[in-house]
Amino acid sequence: MIIELHQLRYLVSVADSGSFTAAAASLHVSQSGVSAQVAKLEHEVGHRLLERGGRTVRLTDAGTQILPHARAALDAVATIGSVADELSGVVRGNLRLGTVIGCTIPGYLAGFADFRRAHPGVQVAVVEDNSDRLISDLETGRLDVALVAHAGPLPNAVTAQTLVREPLAAMVPADHPWASKASVTCADLAATTVLSLPIGTGVRSALASTCAAERVDVTPAVAAHSPESILSLVELGSGIGLLTPSMAGGHRGVIAVPVARSTRSMLSLAIGTAPSAAARSMAAALAARLLPTR
Repeated sequence: MIIELHQLRYLVSVADSGSFTAAAASLHVSQSGVSAQVAKLEHEVGHRLLERGGRTVRLTDAGTQILPHARAALDAVATIGSVADELSGVVRGNLRLGTVIGCTIPGYLAGFADFRRAHPGVQVAVVEDNSDRLISDLETGRLDVALVAHAGPLPNAVTAQTLVREPLAAMVPADHPWASKASVTCADLAATTVLSLPIGTGVRSALASTCAAERVDVTPAVAAHSPESILSLVELGSGIGLLTPSMAGGHRGVIAVPVARSTRSMLSLAIGTAPSAAARSMAAALAARLLPTR
């Protein structure tokens, strides 16, 4: 039996995309080439691996059993290449970096630039998403490194360094009655219009935890991915922003009023299991710029 790696790669791509056409597009090869190589693989193993019909394909029982081993073989080859590069002191390959949506933290951008200058041979794919999905993708290996916001502990499969740990704050205009208050409560927030980040972010997780402890329900009327948008809406009188104090920076017309007994929202630099040399180098470059100096 002679099985070639590109045949396994084509099988995995077809299984993931659901069609030969999509697989060919993602692999930058012809559809006929993908179909022919998968057919050769089926001949070698002596089983039909894909049911072809219409515009989509699905795995046969044999394909379902063989697919995990095909993935493992491809992962093993990638690991061999990574180890060989490490032995040679070379960092290259592909890296999948995740960030919270709209991340423009200066330290993140500076660290990213440092990494690119040091390792121009690494191809980096950047994914922006809410933190719940970023954390899930780190666990499953779809991401290598990520900046994630969270309120509770991260899964055991993820190793993280906490960069920021802040309580929540109500963002109000400077002339708002709350501007002179020492703090506000979840009950105060429940009686007004709240603007905040979406579900799946550290701020929303911290809000849910804080209000659950107070036995008060606070459901934001507006959910926006950008703290800047929320702060601008606050200045325009559209409601009370619910963020962290550091997010108010640069908005002189907005006052950050602490939320009493708030759960902390955290921003962490996280890395998945068995990180490659490129992943470790990226994490180190970001940490050098993001971790507070002592």
